[in-house]
Amino acid sequence: MSNYHIKGLEEYFNVYRKSVRYPEKFWEEVAEEHFVWRKKWDKVLDWNFEKPEVRWFEGAKLNITENCIDRHLLTNGEKTAILFEPNNPEDEAEHISYNQLSERVNAFANVLKSQGVGKGDRVCIYLPMIPELAISLLACARIGAIHSVVFAGFSSSALAMRINDSECKVLVTSDGSYRGAKTIDLKGIVDEALENTPSISSVLVVKRIESQINMEAGRDHWLQPLLDNASNKCEAETMDAEDPLFILYTSGSTGMPKGMVHSTAGYMVNTAYTFKNVFQYRNDDVFWCTADIGWITGHSYIVYGPLANGATTVMFEGVPSYPDFGRFWEIVEKHKVNQFYTAPTAIRALAKEKLDYVEKYDLSSLKVLGSVGEPINEEAWHWYNDNVGKKKSPIVDTWWQTETGAIMISPIPFSTPTKPTYATLPMPGIQPALMDEEGKEIEGNQVDGRLCIKFPWPSMARTIWGNHKRYKETYFSAYEGKYFTGDGALRDEVGYYRITGRVDDVIIVSGHNLGTAPIEDAVNEHPAVAESAIVGFPHDIKGNALYGYVILKETGEGRDQNNLRKEINQIITEHIGPIAKLDKIQFTSGLPKTRSGKIMRRILRKIASNDTSNLGDTSTLLNPEIVEEIMKEVL
Repeated sequence: MSNYHIKGLEEYFNVYRKSVRYPEKFWEEVAEEHFVWRKKWDKVLDWNFEKPEVRWFEGAKLNITENCIDRHLLTNGEKTAILFEPNNPEDEAEHISYNQLSERVNAFANVLKSQGVGKGDRVCIYLPMIPELAISLLACARIGAIHSVVFAGFSSSALAMRINDSECKVLVTSDGSYRGAKTIDLKGIVDEALENTPSISSVLVVKRIESQINMEAGRDHWLQPLLDNASNKCEAETMDAEDPLFILYTSGSTGMPKGMVHSTAGYMVNTAYTFKNVFQYRNDDVFWCTADIGWITGHSYIVYGPLANGATTVMFEGVPSYPDFGRFWEIVEKHKVNQFYTAPTAIRALAKEKLDYVEKYDLSSLKVLGSVGEPINEEAWHWYNDNVGKKKSPIVDTWWQTETGAIMISPIPFSTPTKPTYATLPMPGIQPALMDEEGKEIEGNQVDGRLCIKFPWPSMARTIWGNHKRYKETYFSAYEGKYFTGDGALRDEVGYYRITGRVDDVIIVSGHNLGTAPIEDAVNEHPAVAESAIVGFPHDIKGNALYGYVILKETGEGRDQNNLRKEINQIITEHIGPIAKLDKIQFTSGLPKTRSGKIMRRILRKIASNDTSNLGDTSTLLNPEIVEEIMKEVL
């Protein structure tokens, strides 16, 4: 029986039981049989959730790029590793073989070295979805540098904040990017960010849109000439199992985003294992995850998970609506995609359009459909199942997080019977627990509570960069001896899990986790604003949208409210990025607060969602009359 490729429900239960009874033995077998190591580990696992400290495959030596590239060269060198589909459908797709990927990664690694980058140095990557994005991650890993990818939709101040937090030495970017019919001036955003980032010594610029940009002498270098002069041979750096592979920032419910640090060996083993099982990947399959590599989904399931399995992974530069709403399905037909992994937001947006967009393409190559970023709602699930999967391709509704590194709860296709809106059962090695408000574990089925994990798994983030205290407080202080996910969940009569949403002040908009605190901070910078509170409300396409309650200073009282709304959203765009703009902004004279001054967001959420039948007891509020006022004015 192979632990590595599960087939059938009975086998899942056998493997799962073994993985929970003997977790070290389970992960050791997976690691031993399916990866190349320069030195074996001395100890599989050492952990303590009180500190919290977790070490997997302690003492092992490896380089992840030897597992993702080199070991495939002898037998599969000519196989397509990355299949790049550009923004414009009239431009030709690019097939990058494992041999070519090896040469390009090595040349890029040598360029980084020539810029003074060495083991342990941080490199910030701010690129559109072009091959250089995947290549730059692997080039960093090749030489032991730590990559920090910043999604190319973030603003200059969000970029600067992330560069400064981890003191990146080099920044990789491009002149600009294509997004549907638009072009975006990425280099302009970078130049603004670099006005206050003292740690950056050089900027490597990919030519993508051929625009006129400012190149600062001594700091900015076009990448291509450097690659042309670099050797395509580069010895892989020997890394320790626990050496950091990358930092990826995720929104916190308070202020500063959290730089989650992922290790090398555990992350590799876990992402490769989940990729193989959740997508039931076979050797000649073509796998497509539509996420951006700027998010964890792209790190784990466009780059590392697929390449560690020698897969062909599709990278798409464009958007699902350009040149029309059939673009996804056109690509599926063109490249005969077998596994398709996207977000509920995209599915809902496509479901609103005419069915012709789907029906005119041949989707018969599809074997598995996936969903990621937030729980998929029932209506979207059925549309996806009926029209894209034609009721024959199971939907894997995957639950996991930036912090977990890999998929934690998901159906295994053709093994786990699926159920709309349910992530179903935990992956082998994952031990979930539902907790009550008193901190006790809730046993049995047909229950709901707060979702925790009670035993370490290999791909869990090890710390928050430069702030281990915050790591402990955020994830390990709510429930003793357990990792707290921040999500609520319920377990049905057969033990299936359904994620019910965040229990803190993080709102999932179009699959992106947005902390309300940084958005409120941005809004409050407007000179006319005294105070604000941001909540989420249901939205047909995005899942949730953002609703802002704003109290104005006297200076703002007589002003044109529509202009004020535009100005507030402009500030949010500058501080965080357009993804955090508010759909609705309601001006109010006050906010419902407890006597200790805490804003009662639960009440604001209900009002924003038009669900005012049960607001609970408002008499204990400092200012109960404000609730009536807000309800009268609700947008």
